[in-house]
Amino acid sequence: MDSILEKLAECSQRQQPVCLCVVVDAKGGVPRHAGSKMLVFPDGTTMGTVGGGGVEAAVKAAALDAFVTRKPSLVHYSLNAQDESSLGICGGEMQVYVEPILAQPTLLVIGAGHVGKAVARLAKFLNFRVIVSDDRPDFCNPVEFPEADLLLPLPMQEIPKAMEIDNQTFIVDVSRGSDLDVLGLPVLLAAHPAYIGVIGSRRRWETTRKALLEKGLSAEDIARLKSPIGIHIHAETPEEIAVSILAEIIGIKNGPSGQQTK
Repeated sequence: MDSILEKLAECSQRQQPVCLCVVVDAKGGVPRHAGSKMLVFPDGTTMGTVGGGGVEAAVKAAALDAFVTRKPSLVHYSLNAQDESSLGICGGEMQVYVEPILAQPTLLVIGAGHVGKAVARLAKFLNFRVIVSDDRPDFCNPVEFPEADLLLPLPMQEIPKAMEIDNQTFIVDVSRGSDLDVLGLPVLLAAHPAYIGVIGSRRRWETTRKALLEKGLSAEDIARLKSPIGIHIHAETPEEIAVSILAEIIGIKNGPSGQQTK
């Protein structure tokens, strides 16, 4: 197998994001023929080549941008010296297909109650990698959560030590109390996930917010927490609440920046 494709398969297996760049059309004098491939990783390192020089630098830039937009693109480059936008002097033209292969988004459910179970089931159906955490092992186990990819029966504040949290991690905090939230939310915020939603009544949230301020969190940090969680659809049952939560998360995940908006 082509070493580029082997590496691509390895990244997919390990849930590591990578961008595949393929020369799909080449005319005239060009440094690489159609079918030439290059992988670009989020840190800017590469494997393979699409020709070197100005073209390769431009393709790399397009790949890094694709990690942000999360969308494929077809880019055209001229190597005609008479063209003002030329990236070379070979005299040809190239088209390169750039596709980001992103890690499966992770949905971390904190709280093994009825809503947590409904969110985990629906998230799995929606192709999230589902992780469930609760500090009660009797509730956080494969019998209660057969769909979970990973179970973390430990306190909320210890979660970042047990899993990687990044900008493709969406956190649904449906824990059983404000006291647990106050202990765990600061360390989760410090990990900079894409989203943290906190369930609870207005009174519970005000209690949590006041305690977080007293612990030294800034108003700006607390503003990154979404409460009430989910979109307003008059949800009542755990399943309806799960729909409202996942609808909100999908809107953020598929939005232009992949980050929570006000």
